[in-house]
Amino acid sequence: MTPSVLLADDEPLVRTGLRALLEQQGLPVVGEAADGGEVLAAVRRTRPDVVLMDVRMPGVDGIEATRQVLAALAEPPKILVVTTFDNDDYVHEALLAGASGFLLKRARKEEIAHAVRTVAAGESLLFPKAIRRLVRDRPVGGKHARAAKTLTRREAEVLRLIATGLSNQDIAAALVISLETVKTHVGNIFAKLGAGNRSQAVVIAYEAGVVKPGHLAGQ
Repeated sequence: MTPSVLLADDEPLVRTGLRALLEQQGLPVVGEAADGGEVLAAVRRTRPDVVLMDVRMPGVDGIEATRQVLAALAEPPKILVVTTFDNDDYVHEALLAGASGFLLKRARKEEIAHAVRTVAAGESLLFPKAIRRLVRDRPVGGKHARAAKTLTRREAEVLRLIATGLSNQDIAAALVISLETVKTHVGNIFAKLGAGNRSQAVVIAYEAGVVKPGHLAGQ
């Protein structure tokens, strides 16, 4: 099934450009929002599979709009935040809020289309190096540390492998365990950390100190 998209950006020219790009790639745009405060109503009205969410908007920004959509709907769309910079504090907060991933506005049209299709299919859009840049100078500990302490040794090991960008199948091969066992571990990790997807889990893992940038420097 071809995923549908809602565009949330305060700049009309950006929305027009993204609409043309996506439709050229065979991805229908079912709606637009010019401010974060309009997003939830637009999502309820159009039921998109994916929201391309600008993080910097006047009024309600993309971070709060992400929280609103994910909290209000039993089956929310996947959210991809769009930004100019890959070290944007807004992106970090959006991933913590539950966005499935992020894209740079300078990304090629093929990359944007691939990202939309990837997250719509329920797969991870995880950029290990970019996430390391986002968390590099942030203090370790904080509110997520207590939850991270409930992870078993194996769960922490699986989480570190997720942070390198490995799929469940790759993790199963690396640890010589079954795919179903990996899926169970991932489900337990998400539940314990309060994470809705891999990107959110990895950001939380860095903040809690389970994963450290230096440990993955070679990735």
